Amino acid sequence: MPLTYAVVGEENRIKKIGGKPEVKKHLENLGFVPGSSVKVVSAIGGNLIVNIKEARVAISRELASKIII
Repeated sequence: MPLTYAVVGEENRIKKIGGKPEVKKHLENLGFVPGSSVKVVSAIGGNLIVNIKEARVAISRELASKIII
């Protein structure tokens, strides 16, 4: 299921990153790699703020849909 459907405050594991190679690389640079733990802090207007590797990152709905949990 895409990260966009995650419940706020629930801890999830990343299973797969989809998209074009440059999108995958960008997400990897932000810390989104398979096996990592990710938690949605809040969802505002479809965009998400997530905790990943002890950092808070804001990502768009489009990018979040490429992260499979």
